[in-house]
Amino acid sequence: MIAGLVLALLAAGPACAEPLRVATFHTDLTRAGPGLLLRDMLRGDDAQIAASVAVIAAARADILVVQGMDYDAGGVALAQLSALLAAAGADYPHAMALQPNTGLPSGVDLDGDGASWRARDAQGFGWFNGQGGLAVLSRYPFGPVRDFSRFLWADLPDSAAPRVLPPAAVPILRLASVAAWDVAVETPHGALHLLTLHANTPVFDGPEDRNGWRNADELRFWRLYLEGWAPDGAPFAADRYAVIGTLNLDPDRGEGRRDALRALLDHPRLQDPEPRRPGGGTQTVDWPDPVPGDLRVDNILPAAGLAVTGAGVIWPEDDSGPLSATTVATASDHRLVWVDLAFGGE
Repeated sequence: MIAGLVLALLAAGPACAEPLRVATFHTDLTRAGPGLLLRDMLRGDDAQIAASVAVIAAARADILVVQGMDYDAGGVALAQLSALLAAAGADYPHAMALQPNTGLPSGVDLDGDGASWRARDAQGFGWFNGQGGLAVLSRYPFGPVRDFSRFLWADLPDSAAPRVLPPAAVPILRLASVAAWDVAVETPHGALHLLTLHANTPVFDGPEDRNGWRNADELRFWRLYLEGWAPDGAPFAADRYAVIGTLNLDPDRGEGRRDALRALLDHPRLQDPEPRRPGGGTQTVDWPDPVPGDLRVDNILPAAGLAVTGAGVIWPEDDSGPLSATTVATASDHRLVWVDLAFGGE
């Protein structure tokens, strides 16, 4: 009888496994110069940093993609964030960040103002290289990482770059305004690939709509990747994955080329769980009303074959709960988005 009970429990193990929670959070962990974020973390009295830690800890995610965090080559600020989170009960022993394109000089006058050294002339908007970068925190170790951040915009099939860029920028400008990674996370039940990005804001340009087209092509990159194309010629072959990050485009409102977003939301290899805030809306950012207003610009789109058991946007309606609306608003104008996946073994 005991042997039969053990076998029954083993057989039921995968079905009873805890779901894997994946989250993305566009923080405001960026400052006006290199090293200033770490300085503010070490001082220990910054309300915005404390609020960000509280939001992340409350999410209880197993894997978190962090947008809008300043990068340094030694990963010191990211290590300090991990330490602050561990002290708050959210232990992420694995953290990674690679050099982003933000603030990296292009050497070209991209916006036509006669200068080639300003924030808008960088590979991705930023006053210094690393400003507002990308990072991943995980309870589980990382596997292989494919970094496509250096891929040239002009090399994307049917790229808009030659139509909207100054000629001198066409052979220089990278597609990813921040970063583009395929990160494998080695969970106890197999690898989950994070197809991560922070797409360009599709505004702040001229009639050529350079930023709008760049945003559209950053999203189209991942559609093509799912369909077998890759910059290095090695087709993507994983079954467990999610497109995750700030896509910077709302499917119904605001500016931008929504066809590119719709092609991802409706892609047969993806599903859209439509995470919702407690009040029922799908918005993920609190921008000024009426324009641009609250929009849905942060997304987690799991593989169509994965079972989604829950999803949400951390956006408290008042200060009555354990995580207050004031704290969440202090952390960032964006809100943390999470999705639970039934990720048991097969």
